[in-house]
Amino acid sequence: MSYMEKLLEGVEVEWKSLGEIGEVRMCKRILKKQTTDIGDIPFYKIGTFGKEPNAFISQELFNEYKSKYNYPRVGEVLISASGTIGRTVIFNGQNSYFQDSNIVWVENNENIVLNKYLFYFYEQAKWHTAEGGTIKRLYNNDLKKLQIPIPPLEVQKEIVRILDTFTELTAELTAELTARKKQYSYYREELLSFADAEVVHVPMGQKDVGEFIRGGSLQKKDFTESGVGCIHYGQIYTHYGTYADETKTFVSEKFAEKCRKAQSGNLVIATTSENDEDVCKAVAWLGSEDIAVSSDACIYKHCLNPKYVSYFFQTEQFQKQKRQYITGAKVRRVNADNLAKILIPIPPLEEQERIVSILDKFDTLTTSISEGLPKEIEQRKKQYEYYRDMLLTFPKDN
Repeated sequence: MSYMEKLLEGVEVEWKSLGEIGEVRMCKRILKKQTTDIGDIPFYKIGTFGKEPNAFISQELFNEYKSKYNYPRVGEVLISASGTIGRTVIFNGQNSYFQDSNIVWVENNENIVLNKYLFYFYEQAKWHTAEGGTIKRLYNNDLKKLQIPIPPLEVQKEIVRILDTFTELTAELTAELTARKKQYSYYREELLSFADAEVVHVPMGQKDVGEFIRGGSLQKKDFTESGVGCIHYGQIYTHYGTYADETKTFVSEKFAEKCRKAQSGNLVIATTSENDEDVCKAVAWLGSEDIAVSSDACIYKHCLNPKYVSYFFQTEQFQKQKRQYITGAKVRRVNADNLAKILIPIPPLEEQERIVSILDKFDTLTTSISEGLPKEIEQRKKQYEYYRDMLLTFPKDN
């Protein structure tokens, strides 16, 4: 703090509009009929730049537009002008094209203001937007009016260096999280495959193993501030992880009397989704009280380690079997009767517990917001935002 206070102490800051220091340009519109699923030049919306392209355009069309309408230079900042207003990326020089209604870019003189400094400033800028039908728009004229604090270049460079450090640390942690998730997936598949062991595989609905019970008529309109805990099927793939001992929502005690309930150790499974990946996502209920379960979900009562079963639902072994039972077009479903046919490997309870103890460590590391890598990444992001806002807040004379 003392270093940064000293860095900014007595610094003279000149305020200029973006129109005074640079030129704002908008990418020429590409029509959907001009794009293809495969092609020469990747076509991006700003939220996906640097990831998988949204589509492709021909080299010929790219050459025509590039020569006729100018083009961003390496290091210049691209800004989303509609949808998610103000989202920013730095152009890396890759041959690519951008959606006109989403992208503007700024050409400026780096002897006055650094592109990277502008990038960080844009991230926290308060944009004035205009309504354009149902979508807010950031128009060029409004963009040009944005007032920007311009300290000396040496101060800009130091601000960029400090913020780059935070960005790089977050990127390293994110890469570490990605690697750990792959490792987690690998060990989960290996531990539950039992390739070198004689482990019996039986239908999940076998009488001495478990039974599937359909959820009740619980809907979102039935939620209350407190009362009996409940799980709505949509929450299973938006809120819950492998297991839980607290519910996000509740229903009244009177309403709960007529609900179908999961007991501690049962699994709650979403049997409906808009995509195949989320169908049959499961959470093991480990709370001490019975909870209400909605329709489009089912309860699995069983004699196995509940976390072991929940981890099994995440394996490719389970997913491969599940796919053959998915029905529906827009809404995808797997019914309880078909879930009962899926084969699960059943080692001794001691082995189930050993597997769970290993996978729990990975689960905590990769998903916990209280002690794992996600928590550390979130802390670093908040730290970065704090220092970014502080470093880019300058007094302005009226």
